[in-house]
Amino acid sequence: MRVEFRECDFFNLWIWLEFTLPPSAMEQQYIDEIFNSWFFLGKLGGFNAENLQVQDTGLDISYLDYDNDQADESLMSLMHNMGEVEYEGNWARCWIDMGTSDALALDVLINSLKQFSKDYVTIERLIIGGENADWKIPARSNPGFVDENYNN
Repeated sequence: MRVEFRECDFFNLWIWLEFTLPPSAMEQQYIDEIFNSWFFLGKLGGFNAENLQVQDTGLDISYLDYDNDQADESLMSLMHNMGEVEYEGNWARCWIDMGTSDALALDVLINSLKQFSKDYVTIERLIIGGENADWKIPARSNPGFVDENYNN
């Protein structure tokens, strides 16, 4: 699985998956579950690189004295919103507002998708950010503006 990064805006991020063949209905359910689980962990603040006490301790975590005060003092790191995973031919895409989540979230998603690609269905490419010439991003209108073509 090739991983490509394009222009990334954490508050308006498209994630694209290109498969060798169109994924079956069962494979689509697995992919949906990967994204939903990832988002749920992010919504709960799981991707907070400011509080990685266990990781920072190293391999010997026996009898680790976890510092709740340090955990409470770290800034919240929450994902805000996620669209439905959409499918078209060999492609899948998902829109995400990562909010204040750290880039650690993307590492977790990449690692998960790499293993999924090895075990279930081959993902040729994972594209994070930007646009995809094969499948245009839908135009979104801002409800705060009046359409200039609107006639009373």
